[in-house]
Amino acid sequence: MAFDAFALILAMLALGLGFQRLRLFPENAAEVLNKVVLYVCLPASVLIYAPRLELGADVLAIAAVPWLLLAATVLLVGGVTRLLKLRPDEHAVLLLTVALGNTSFLGYPLVRALIGEQALPFAVIYDQFGAFLILSTFGLYVLARYGGDQKPTAATIVRRVLTFPPFIALVVGLTVMPETPPAWIGGGLQRLADALLPLVVLAIGLSMKLALPRDELKPLAAGLTLKLAVMPLIALAIAPLLGLDGAMHDTVVLESAMPPMITAAALAISHRLAPGLAAAMVGYGILLSLATLPAWTWLLQHLG
Repeated sequence: MAFDAFALILAMLALGLGFQRLRLFPENAAEVLNKVVLYVCLPASVLIYAPRLELGADVLAIAAVPWLLLAATVLLVGGVTRLLKLRPDEHAVLLLTVALGNTSFLGYPLVRALIGEQALPFAVIYDQFGAFLILSTFGLYVLARYGGDQKPTAATIVRRVLTFPPFIALVVGLTVMPETPPAWIGGGLQRLADALLPLVVLAIGLSMKLALPRDELKPLAAGLTLKLAVMPLIALAIAPLLGLDGAMHDTVVLESAMPPMITAAALAISHRLAPGLAAAMVGYGILLSLATLPAWTWLLQHLG
C-alpha cells in the first residue's frame, strides 16, 4: 500500500508539472482543486474517522505534540536566525513552514498508507487540534507581526475556527455521526476521501515552483533540515514521555515529518514575506519528503 501511494504521488506530481508547463489548465486550477479538497474530501475523511475516536488522555497527549514542537520551533528558528543573520521576513517564513506541516492534505492519506487505517483518527486529532489551531492562532500572529497586518482579535480567531469545513465535520463526527453509518453514506464518504491524495498532489504539481532562491539557500537548507529531520526526531523523543505507543506513537512522528504546509507558505507569499523562500520550502520539502517519509517509516518499524 505504501509503495502504491508513493507511485501515485510521483505520477500525479509529474502530471501536474507537465500540465503547468504545457499550460493546459487555467491559471487558477490549483486553487480550485484545493478548494474541492478543503470543502469536500477533507470533511469526508474527518466524518469517516472522527466517530472512531475515544476521547481521553491519549487524545490530549496526541494534541500536545504539535504544540510542544511549536515551542521547539520558536527556539530553534530563533537560533538559526541569529546564527545565519536572517532577515525578519526570512525568520517569519521559517517560523510558519517549520511549525506547520502538511498534516491534512498529505498527512491523512500518507498516514493511512504508511501505518494503516487504524491510525487515521489519531492523524485527525493531530491535525485539527494541533496544526489547524496553530495556524489560526500562532500563524495569524506571525503574519500580523511581520507582514504589517493588524493583530488578529479573539473574535477573528474563533470565527476562523468555527467556519473551517474540516473542523465542522469534526464536531459532527464526534457528536451525531455514527461509527458505522449506512453503507450508502459510508461508501460515498470513502470514495470522496480516496480522491484526497490524487487531487492534492495534482494541485501541488500545477502550482509547484522549484526555482532556487540563490541568496536564501542557507535558510532553505536550515528550514528543511528542521522540518524533515529535527522535528520528527523531537517527536520521536517526546511521544513515549506522553505515554503514546503503537499507532498513536507512529502517527505523531510521521505527522511531524510531513513537508511544510502549503497554506502557510501561500499566506507568507501573499504577505510578501520572502516569497522565493516560502515557495522553495514547499516545493523542495515535498520532493525531499518522498525520501524522508519512507525512511522515518522504516525506522519506526524497526524500533517497534
